[in-house]
Amino acid sequence: MAAYLIADIEVQDAAAFEEYREQVPATLEPFGGTYIVRGGAATALEGGWEPKRIVVLEFPSMDALQSWYHSDAYKGPKAARIRATMTRAVAVKGV
Repeated sequence: MAAYLIADIEVQDAAAFEEYREQVPATLEPFGGTYIVRGGAATALEGGWEPKRIVVLEFPSMDALQSWYHSDAYKGPKAARIRATMTRAVAVKGV
């Protein structure tokens, strides 16, 4: 069953975030991860949510998502993202 990482990212250091963006795609491939949404305009419909930058990643399973998120391959880019952004993220199983 597919699993999704959904993140709302507020970029605080654009140059550092750009380096992160360049590094991430290569880390996804071995885990079967793909971008579904990567930025783009977002329109809030309910609840007062004002997202900054929405990212949705799809993985073949929750195990694959978790393996990627905790992998050595993503460790460096993740640290860079944490320094460059304020991120809210969840992992969700598909149906």
